[in-house]
Amino acid sequence: MKNPLLLPCFAIALMLGAQVSPPVPEAAQAPGHPIDPLAKDHDVQMAMARNNSRQQQIQADAAKLLQLSQELKAEVDKSNKNELSLSVVKKAEEIEKLAKAVKTKMRDGY
Repeated sequence: MKNPLLLPCFAIALMLGAQVSPPVPEAAQAPGHPIDPLAKDHDVQMAMARNNSRQQQIQADAAKLLQLSQELKAEVDKSNKNELSLSVVKKAEEIEKLAKAVKTKMRDGY
């Protein structure tokens, strides 16, 4: 491992700088048919609710990433320069998996 803290720090920086805007659904209508304003408002409200939920999950995952990266740093600081413990490797893998999940949520939504 070159630097086990590089990936978690990069993931946290991405999350803190990300701007997430609510998706606005396209109005699905047949040509010549009026748009139902109540349905459109409902769609927008549902999109905003999904976005808020996603944002809360991203924030919770970011907090977990921070905690895991701090734990990893503490374990790396305790370890010998010639060997890493299995727990350090597993924690780094857990951080990587969570960072990828956060990236996917930020990019694709659900």
